[in-house]
Amino acid sequence: MAHLTEDHETQYCFPAINSSCIKGKRSTHEYNFMYVFFSLQSGCTVFLNLLVIISISHFKKLHTPTNLLILSLAVADLLIGLIVMPLEAIKLIETCWYFGDNLCELYSMFIGLLLSASLSHLILIAVDRYVAVCYPLHYPQKITTTKTIMSICICWFCSTAYNIALIRSSRHSDLHKTDVCYGECTFTVSYAWKVTDLIMSLLFPCTVIITLYMRIFYVVHQQVKVINSQLKGGKHIMKGSLKRKSEGKAALTLGLIVMVYLLCWIPYFILFPIENTEMVSTTLVLLWIIYSNSAVNPLIYALFYPWFKMSVKLIITLKIFQPASSLVDIF
Repeated sequence: MAHLTEDHETQYCFPAINSSCIKGKRSTHEYNFMYVFFSLQSGCTVFLNLLVIISISHFKKLHTPTNLLILSLAVADLLIGLIVMPLEAIKLIETCWYFGDNLCELYSMFIGLLLSASLSHLILIAVDRYVAVCYPLHYPQKITTTKTIMSICICWFCSTAYNIALIRSSRHSDLHKTDVCYGECTFTVSYAWKVTDLIMSLLFPCTVIITLYMRIFYVVHQQVKVINSQLKGGKHIMKGSLKRKSEGKAALTLGLIVMVYLLCWIPYFILFPIENTEMVSTTLVLLWIIYSNSAVNPLIYALFYPWFKMSVKLIITLKIFQPASSLVDIF
C-alpha cells in the first residue's frame, strides 16, 4: 500500500492519486509490537464481554432488569472490541485510512453510536439502582423487564439518530475544507454542534449520574448503619433488610463501573473540542483509554459478582451444554 518515491524517503497512502496523504514511517519492530498489542487488547475485550453476554443470556436466574442493562452494555463493549479497536489500530499504525470515504463516515458514526449508547446505559443503570435502593417496595412495579427492554431500544435508537445527525453535519463542514488529503479519516463539526455535544454527551449525563449516585450512596450508608446497629444489639435481621444490603452492594459495584467509565471519558471529551495539532497524540491516548474501558467492566464483575465467577466456570468447562443447565442456581 505504501509507495517509496525517488528520494527514498516519502511514502504515500495511495501512490496513484495525486491528492494522497503522506504515510508515516515505522520500524518493523514497532509495526509488529503494535499489531500484537492491539490484537491482544481487541481479543481480550471480545472474549470477556462474550462471557458476560453468554452468562446473562443462558442462565434464567440472571434474567433481571438490571442484568438486561448489563447485557446491552456488554454488547456495546463487545462491538468496540470486535470492530472499532481493529480498525482504529490499523488507522493508527498505518497512519492511513484505506477503506474509502463512505466507510469512514459509517465508521465515525459507529464509534459515536457505541460511545453514546454506553453512556446512555450508564444513566439507565443509575436510574435502576436509584429506584432499587431508595424505593425498594416500588421497584418491582416501576422497573419491569418489559419497561427495561423498551428503555434499551429507545436508548439505541436515540443514540443512532443523534450520531447520524452529527456525522451529516460533519460532512457539510468537510465540504469547505481545502487541506484534506485522500487516505485520511477525520471529521469536523460546527461550533454549535460542539456546544450541543458537550451538553448532551458530557454535562447532562454526568450531572444525572453523579446526582443519582450521591443519593444512592447516602441511602446505602444509612441502611448499613441501621443493619449494623441491629446486629450489635443482637436483634434478628429481617429478610428485607438483607435484601436492601444486597441491593446496596450491587449499587456500589455498578457505581464503580460508572465512575471508572467517567474518569476515562471526561478527559478526552474536554480535549476533543480543542483543535490543536500538538494535542493529537494526547487525544489518541485518551481515546484508547476509553476503548480499553470496554474490557474493564467484565473484570469488575469478576471481582465483585460471585454469580459471574460461577457462570464463567460453567461456560469454560462446557457444562452449559448439559440438559437444564440454564436452570442452575448460580447464586
